[in-house]
This record gives sequence, structure tokens and C-alpha cells, in this order.
Amino acid sequence: MNDAEIVEQTIAFVKETLQGAEGGHDWFHIQRVFKNTLLIAKEEKVDILTVSLAALLHDIADAKFNDGDETIGPQLAQTFLNELKVKKKTIAHVVKIIENISFKNSLKKKPGRPFNSKELQVVQDADRLDALGAIGIARAFNYGGFKNRELYNPEVPPNLRMSKEEYKNSSAPTLNHFYEKLLLLKDKMNTTTGKKIAEKRHKYMLDYLEQFYREWNPLAISTTIE
Repeated sequence: MNDAEIVEQTIAFVKETLQGAEGGHDWFHIQRVFKNTLLIAKEEKVDILTVSLAALLHDIADAKFNDGDETIGPQLAQTFLNELKVKKKTIAHVVKIIENISFKNSLKKKPGRPFNSKELQVVQDADRLDALGAIGIARAFNYGGFKNRELYNPEVPPNLRMSKEEYKNSSAPTLNHFYEKLLLLKDKMNTTTGKKIAEKRHKYMLDYLEQFYREWNPLAISTTIE
């Protein structure tokens, strides 16, 4: 089986596995991340098969939909790729990317040197871009609705010093998520292409927040966003 056939088989597997998934983490999220990955990879020296498979499989079993278990996704991806007889070196790299791609993992200080590779940087940027801009806003509120969270509560301020466990267990209003994660992503991008795209999407989100606060409190003379 050549690389193109491996990718096609993986696409079919992901589509089937994610049928009925929450709208911000469904096949279309994967497809967008996959396309962003290929776009960013044009300017980076990476193994295309590795980044393609990692992008397609990175949310195959998101921990937040599996009682917080972060081992299911990597294991499922490894089992599937073994069945396709993908090279063991490639499988190991893909699994490492899946294990380390999440924003929440950056909140936990691990002993030793953290895993990193150019392939991880590319897929991580592609995934983070989908949390920014118009689609990022839509995904945030879609997930907030899925979890029955408040849109905004002025009496519940964002927690800007969350641990990984606090982040995973948070039930704060959706607007807090902008400050606790989404607006932080621009400065966490790895690649030149990712940074350029993130700048524009970040600006869009700031504009959105300004409009949100105006509508929330129409009697206010002005609103300042830090």
C-alpha cells in the first residue's frame, strides 16, 4: 500500500469513527486541520505522510469525550496504523504527536526534555488555527452549548493560572475560554505560516469580543479589552 492509499484508508476510518461527534470535534474539524497541515507543510521540511496521518488521527478519541482518558486516542491510532502495516518508525512518531499536540499539555510541567519535532510543530499549528478566528468562535460556543455552559458571567473571571487538571475540569462560561486559551494561541505558534494566519484570526476574535461586550452592556460608554 503506497502513501496515498494509506491516507485514503485513514480518511475513511476517521469519517466512520467520528460519525455523530460533537460539531467542534467532528470529521469536518479533522478535515480543516488536515488542509491546514498540508498548507503549512509547503514551507517546512517535514515527512508528509507523518503529518498527514497525525492530523487525521489527532482527535480520533479526544480525552474530553472519553472521561478524560488520554491514552485511548494514541492507542486507537497505533492499532489502526499497525493494521495498515505502516512503518513502525512512522507510527511511533504519529503517536508521539497525538500525545503531545494538546494545549492542556503545555499547562503541565513534565520532568525531562519534552518531545518535539518539526512534524509536531506543523500539526500543532494546524490544529490551533482551527481554534482561532470565525470557526474558533463557532467551535467554542458549540462546545459550550454541548456542555450547557453559560455564554458569559461577569461574576466569574477567567482563571489565567490554571493547572492542567483545573483546565480539564473547568465548567466556566464559554467567554472565559477565550482568555484561558484561544487568545493565547497566537503567541504559541511554531511556524512562519502558522504565525501569519494566526495574527489575522486573533484580530478577528478581539473585534468579536469588543462587539460582544457592547451588546452585553449597551449602556456602557466604552469597553476596554486587554
